[in-house]
Amino acid sequence: MLQNTNRRSFLKVSAAAGGGFMLGFSFLTSCEQKPAVVMMAPELKMPDQWTQLNGYLKIGENGITTIINPNPEIGQNVKTSMPMIIAEELDVDWNDVIVEQGKLDTENFSRQIAGGSQSIRQGWEPLRKTGATARAMLVAAAAQQLEVPASELRTEKGVIHHDGSGKSVSYGEVAALAATLDVPEEVELKDPKDFKIIGQDTKNVDARKIVTGKPLFGLDVMKEGMLIAGIIHPPAFGMTLKSFNADAALAMPGISDVVSIDCAPEGKEMQWSDGPTVRKQVAVVGKSTWAVMQAKKAVKVEWERASDAESTAGHAAKMADLIANGEAEEARRDGDPEAAFASAAKIVEATYSAPFLAHNTMEPMNFFAHVTDERADLLGPVQTPEFLEKSIATLFDMDPANIEVGMTRMGGGFGRRLYGSFAVEAALISKAVGAPIKLVYTREDDMTQGTYRPDYLVKYRAGLDADGNMIAFHVRGTGTDGSPVFANRFPAGTVDNYLAENIGMDSNITTGAWRAPRSNFIAGAEQAFLDEVAEAAGKDPIDFRLELFDRAISNPVGESNDYDAERYAGVLKLVREKSGWDGDSGEARGVAAYYCHNSYVAQVLDLSLGTDNKPQVEKVFCAVDCGIVVNPEGARNQIEGGIVDGIGHALYGQLTFTDGKPDQSNFDTYRLIRHSEAPRQIETFFVDNGIAPTGLGEPSLPPIMGALANAMYQATGERVYDQPFLSAELRG
Repeated sequence: MLQNTNRRSFLKVSAAAGGGFMLGFSFLTSCEQKPAVVMMAPELKMPDQWTQLNGYLKIGENGITTIINPNPEIGQNVKTSMPMIIAEELDVDWNDVIVEQGKLDTENFSRQIAGGSQSIRQGWEPLRKTGATARAMLVAAAAQQLEVPASELRTEKGVIHHDGSGKSVSYGEVAALAATLDVPEEVELKDPKDFKIIGQDTKNVDARKIVTGKPLFGLDVMKEGMLIAGIIHPPAFGMTLKSFNADAALAMPGISDVVSIDCAPEGKEMQWSDGPTVRKQVAVVGKSTWAVMQAKKAVKVEWERASDAESTAGHAAKMADLIANGEAEEARRDGDPEAAFASAAKIVEATYSAPFLAHNTMEPMNFFAHVTDERADLLGPVQTPEFLEKSIATLFDMDPANIEVGMTRMGGGFGRRLYGSFAVEAALISKAVGAPIKLVYTREDDMTQGTYRPDYLVKYRAGLDADGNMIAFHVRGTGTDGSPVFANRFPAGTVDNYLAENIGMDSNITTGAWRAPRSNFIAGAEQAFLDEVAEAAGKDPIDFRLELFDRAISNPVGESNDYDAERYAGVLKLVREKSGWDGDSGEARGVAAYYCHNSYVAQVLDLSLGTDNKPQVEKVFCAVDCGIVVNPEGARNQIEGGIVDGIGHALYGQLTFTDGKPDQSNFDTYRLIRHSEAPRQIETFFVDNGIAPTGLGEPSLPPIMGALANAMYQATGERVYDQPFLSAELRG
């Protein structure tokens, strides 16, 4: 397993005090070598000053290793799993590893993003090379010191052994010498069968700090001289700032400033990550969060209507009209769908809808900013720090070299923190008042100003021949700011006559990515519809799906199918076996399978009905093919979290509007799943196929909505087509 390594892709630096070694790696791009000073003390305490790198490790003369996590941590556990990959190839004792969160460094690192479930997938090979290259250099240094061939040396837990002489040296003892050696042109990576850290249950490196309340999150940030800021957004979508009077607010204790800010000035090209945002807003600045919250109520703001107000009923009617009569973009056509439907012995039709959803992260939006004429220092929870830096550079005509973006741990992201408009607001406020500030959203701010999961509507049709074989399939979808249809995903490639159509729809309600974008709706709709088609064909739901996959394996239709039919069928077969699908569970059961973020997930859900006819999920069986699992414990947590999240939003989640104003503003009106409503048991089974890791943070959420819908049909005899599945009375 030899891997070529570009010399410019690595940085090695000599230790200055007491010996030490640091190796950095630029994940996707090469970087120029730079001098650096690495200061290591004999104690376990790490030094304060290092050359800024993206992904790097530091080794002290005492053998303690510090590994820097480069990517944002939003609860997906990359702060543990990414360093595990480096530590594996470095061959150190995980107990001797200290993990630190890195800052943004666009020069030496690519894709410092938490999004698309891509951190481990994109970092897998580069992280391994980082550890393996460091190990090779340490072994070469030991060979010189021990005067033996490097080929006769082996490593184990940070110690280099020469079995022939019985001699050994620790990594720390040869770190300074290793730093003077040339970077090898190729390195040998471990065979996965020899992994000792990867594949082992490993506790979250921040777990103790989290449960003991240590400052890790954006809301914990405290800086000398820092003020608190609050934002006043328009009360409804389609409104803009006309004027404001802050006299009463400025007279209140602890309030220092009330200013207006322009988040997208004319002539400034903002980043996609700033999202659709209201340009002009009002900010209140003071000494405490409470003082600012009270002062916001005292500011007299006059808003004016800039575009039509939207209400939920009118919005839904517009979508229905588009599905029925709108001009569609043909995304894919196979065969002659119209002729196939005309000759079909049976046609099944169904229409599915989903409402807007808020992200509702546990930690509301917040960010620290200190912006002067010379530089900008920002710190907080954001999924797209690189794009935030670009926005700040544009807004203030500032050299990116004078902008520092630090990343705190995040109390949830789910796509909301891909859009750093709140961080841009913080920077603008800081510059306007000439002081360091921390912007803090209230829950009402967070829930009512966007950015939401779009609402969707999709219509399916399937044609069956006299033998129950599907001979035609048609999907037509629309949604705010885009259709949810993935034209080349299953069941594309399994049926001769196939048509996928997209219809766009504009709205002034701001939308964006929400955990597993588009898939979070279309997977449930597709899988519920396929169950209905299977019933019409007189076939078992899993058998019906496997027949389609058999066609995609042996004789696929088209060449643009974006899934591996064998792996797809594999998770279905695995969940069938593990759930005992062919037996009698004693509960109503539903099945679903879906592919997204490069991973395959199949689920069987067991459901019972209470005396009030309210569903209770008893158990979920989940089969996952995501390649090599770096940290099984963290992986199970992600799978379980996605399942609970999906069930909760399918049953309860809904955001509605009246004249452009959100009807829900806090958890007294926006329903989330409660502890007693979560599945009583979840079992997860990973496919062990040795393939490089793929996405994991999002893939378990989309199919669970379909499995739930199918189980509810088995329990009640009535199919559900519209989210939330429960009536207002049952939602409570």
